[in-house]
Amino acid sequence: MAQFPDSGRSASPRFDSTRWSIVLAAGLQSSPDAAVAFEQLCASYWYPLYAFVRREGYQQAEAQDLTQGFFASLLQRHDLQRVHPDKGRFRSFLLAALKNYLLNEWDRARAQKRGGGRPLFSLDFDLAESKLGSEQAGTTTPEFVFQRQWALTLLAYVQEQLKSDMSAKGRGDLYDALLPHLAGEPGAAKYTELADLLGMTEAAVKMAMSRLRKRYRALLREEIAQTVSGEAEIDDEIRDLFDALRRPNA
Repeated sequence: MAQFPDSGRSASPRFDSTRWSIVLAAGLQSSPDAAVAFEQLCASYWYPLYAFVRREGYQQAEAQDLTQGFFASLLQRHDLQRVHPDKGRFRSFLLAALKNYLLNEWDRARAQKRGGGRPLFSLDFDLAESKLGSEQAGTTTPEFVFQRQWALTLLAYVQEQLKSDMSAKGRGDLYDALLPHLAGEPGAAKYTELADLLGMTEAAVKMAMSRLRKRYRALLREEIAQTVSGEAEIDDEIRDLFDALRRPNA
């Protein structure tokens, strides 16, 4: 049984596995890298997809079976062989494929389970359930849950990359201090507090903040670029990402 990294953890999420090169490799059954590529895809996307299924109204046990069965169906039906960057965003393909699976494949998957089939993947559903408890049930659509979890996973990965870059330069403490202020400009009092904490001048802190944000935006665009078909879609995808984070429900 394949063992997948836990994408539900806050540390080192594997969103980089959505790069189109990995997607394409996963679709090549003859490639020696296909199995590894497919595991990476599942590690990145299983939780947003599981959250979608749960929000569709399926009970926990059913949702677990469906999530496992969906990834198995991608392999069995060779669906990834039909995916290409020119056909649009990978997350859109994946969500559409899941919806189709829920409509057409559940009875067959249930029959296979009754026949004694073993789960193909090891996924931390207990952790997933604890995370789902933070979603606002009743007013949040399944599509929005998926989009929000995609956004959170991507941003967590970008922040992890940024932290890795800073730590490699011996600036890990600076990153930790500035991270809470990436999304909004600190007031004058906060800059004074940060300067005292870091042993820097306020001007130096402001410069460090500017550089950190610039690098953050660059990393974010790099990651988005690997999941869409072209440069023109990057800004649209970023708008979708932050829209999913801003809205409390949909």
